[in-house]
Amino acid sequence: MAKGQAQQLSFTKTQIEQSYSFHYQWLDHSKTKQEISFTLAQEGLFERFRNFKNYQNSYAQKTILRRIKKHMQRNPIAGVQIRYRQQQDNYFIEARGLDNDKVANAYQELARLEAKITKEYLKETYYQAFTNHQQNSGIKVNHVSIANDSVADLKVLKPMILEQVSIQNIRKATNFVLSFVQSIPYSTLESRLTSSGAGFNPPLQLLWQNQGDCDSKMTLTAALLRALMPRIEMALIYIDGHAFIGINIPAEAGEVAIEHEEVNYLLAEPTGPALLPLGKLAPESELAINQGHYIAENYHEVITDKSTEPAVLATEQEQ
Repeated sequence: MAKGQAQQLSFTKTQIEQSYSFHYQWLDHSKTKQEISFTLAQEGLFERFRNFKNYQNSYAQKTILRRIKKHMQRNPIAGVQIRYRQQQDNYFIEARGLDNDKVANAYQELARLEAKITKEYLKETYYQAFTNHQQNSGIKVNHVSIANDSVADLKVLKPMILEQVSIQNIRKATNFVLSFVQSIPYSTLESRLTSSGAGFNPPLQLLWQNQGDCDSKMTLTAALLRALMPRIEMALIYIDGHAFIGINIPAEAGEVAIEHEEVNYLLAEPTGPALLPLGKLAPESELAINQGHYIAENYHEVITDKSTEPAVLATEQEQ
């Protein structure tokens, strides 16, 4: 094993009634042996993201067009006829009528309706419109939404992780999570904008398969940190062919951080196999950050009743 490379010493999963018990052993950033055991319910493992499939543009367009038709049949526009045409993966909607103002208003209504229905469809299927730093646009997995919907299942790890971290502060807990995720075997990232979700594993599926690409590992890390620290502000950072996270805690000398929408984020690489602690990035990642070749996406949890989630973790400065 090369110096500084993550090493998973063992991984086992065992069925126990309607659940599975997972056990991991690995070496952390200081080459100390770490381990964690937890149990996940079958529902979370196999049912949570049953609506998540590879994105198929032709199917998406047909579904969106069908919903537009249904809405317009229930809410016809007086004096305007609506016609629908579909060619391969594209559809066309045409409004006709004798009153030009009514036709113009109908097109505006259709545009609003299409935008609303498209957004709803993408949300249902865990996808989103995305534009990278080179202004190339496409559809990518909605990692924030998948992370959010994974937190409830991952909360069972919270007491186990806090038990392993002798001093309960954000840095130590984050580095424990980072070394755990970095040690999970890596699979190559498909093109984010053209892969249609191929190769992406939601957090519990990543644990089940014991492998994931950088987008999958980033999402697992974000969900685990959200389960540990419900109120902390995070960001998901995308560069060409790679992804990592940012956490809103103060940077120390020599650490890599960014400011995004007036919030400072200390950066971290969950992917591995390099064992990089919080604030340290791979050279190519740091170069992309320094050149501004990245997109940052907020991951801020909204908690309606803050009294229900005490802040268990503190920063070094608060202790």
